[in-house]
Amino acid sequence: MKKIRLLHASLGTLLALGAMQAEAAKTLIYCSEGSPEGFDAARYTTGITFNAAANSTHNRLVEFERGSTRLVPGLAEKWTVSPDGLSYTFTLRKGVKFHTTAYFKPGRDFNADDVVFTFDRMIHKDNPFNKALKPEPTYPYASDTGLDTDLKAVEKIDAHTVRFVLAHPVATFLPTIAMSFAAIQSAEYADQLIKSGHANDFNNAPVGTGPFLFKRYDKDSQIRYAAFDQYWGGKPAIDNLIFSITVDSAVRTQKLKANECQIAGQPKPEELDTLRHAANIKIASQNGLNIGYIALNTRHKPLDNRDVRRALDMAVDKQTILKAVYQGGGTPAVNPIPPAMWSYNKQVRDAGYNPAAARALLARAGYPNGFETTLWALPVQRPYNPDGKKMAELIQADWARIGVRAKIVSYEWGEYKKRSRNGEGDAVSYGWIADFADPDNFLYTLLSCEAQEGGSNLAFWCNKAFNSDVTRARQTTNTALRTKLYQDAQQIFKREVPWITIAHSVAYVPMNTHVQGFKISPLGDMVFNGVSLK
Repeated sequence: MKKIRLLHASLGTLLALGAMQAEAAKTLIYCSEGSPEGFDAARYTTGITFNAAANSTHNRLVEFERGSTRLVPGLAEKWTVSPDGLSYTFTLRKGVKFHTTAYFKPGRDFNADDVVFTFDRMIHKDNPFNKALKPEPTYPYASDTGLDTDLKAVEKIDAHTVRFVLAHPVATFLPTIAMSFAAIQSAEYADQLIKSGHANDFNNAPVGTGPFLFKRYDKDSQIRYAAFDQYWGGKPAIDNLIFSITVDSAVRTQKLKANECQIAGQPKPEELDTLRHAANIKIASQNGLNIGYIALNTRHKPLDNRDVRRALDMAVDKQTILKAVYQGGGTPAVNPIPPAMWSYNKQVRDAGYNPAAARALLARAGYPNGFETTLWALPVQRPYNPDGKKMAELIQADWARIGVRAKIVSYEWGEYKKRSRNGEGDAVSYGWIADFADPDNFLYTLLSCEAQEGGSNLAFWCNKAFNSDVTRARQTTNTALRTKLYQDAQQIFKREVPWITIAHSVAYVPMNTHVQGFKISPLGDMVFNGVSLK
């Protein structure tokens, strides 16, 4: 495979040119809060990676309307569902081009073969592409959402018609395949890499059908994209898109004020006041479909004891965290789904802050003098947790009051993800932003038995009654029944305490006043197609 030609301009020089480029309405620089784990979105679950690896470069069959949770056609013009809910037939767009890059020149347009390849590799481990990768890949979101077991087959009817056959009805099938992990990939590109012995390059040099094509990635520094002239939805209004990877939120704020980037991700609450007083800045905001929480690893002693988990929960002063960390931009989290989500159980109550009761529970569990544990601090700013270090320090102090001695540990974001999925952590700070507006995306994806191994169930909690409820709920389209099952599941969750629920937050996106057309997403996506600079 040809190496991507590296330009020799430094990132500092590029950013210094930000103001002039913005004035020319040619280049948009986005200050991103972290580095992507890779560029094959199906292998990951984080918003940082999805924004870099799929939301600009790829399309899905079905997509979410920009700035909303409404489903709209993507690479599929239309679809039909069988009366029994077991098959979905998609009619594909014609004339859709894949990106032509320094490392791949497509020999044909997008067709049904690409859809079959995209999904078959996620549900069949013996797919030739999987066998060509070293190590063989995992597809955590296909597992977390149940797609790998729900989907029996993807069938090519003709070049522009594809049928999906399900093992049973799945109420959330369409929004599931509208998620970033289901980005449609080029089967022709994958075949080329397999034949050349470079299959692993698929994760480093992406090829999609989206509005921007990938140019290069300087690790932990910048990602460069260019507008795709042949994009089926029309050429974007900006010619170049740069992700300037800037982990420190204070530095992102400085760059934004200096117009070294035009949009910045994840400001800390204390930085918002400064930005509000800047003449060249405007801030978009929206109540987020999200939750910040501490996952308690139920495979580790003494966290396998429910009384211990209840004690840790009751020892956390959540109101202090809301004031110190969220600073008015959050509300207390009781259930594992946000209050705006349908089927939210208003009858469930939080245990409340009660250190005396927490100490009594520890004594009853056999730990009158407390115990030692680790508390993992989130290393990046996210809407559901704007300051992982500060939150961890506050919880550490709270637990010390009941005799629990917590050592704070953290890792670089990619390592943090990998180690927490491997079950290394005791109490792990984490969070979630909805991928679609359905309780299934929280309750099944994050807490089902199926999401334990290599998935997003970081508490490694498997409760049969809870699992039965959330599994039954996703296999029926009866909304009343689904609501009852989800409300019952929330009661089980609160009784068993696999998480310490912390907060639901408001999402903020600060940007230069010259940015036009940006729409903040309730799902946390950063979508730059449709954005221009005046």
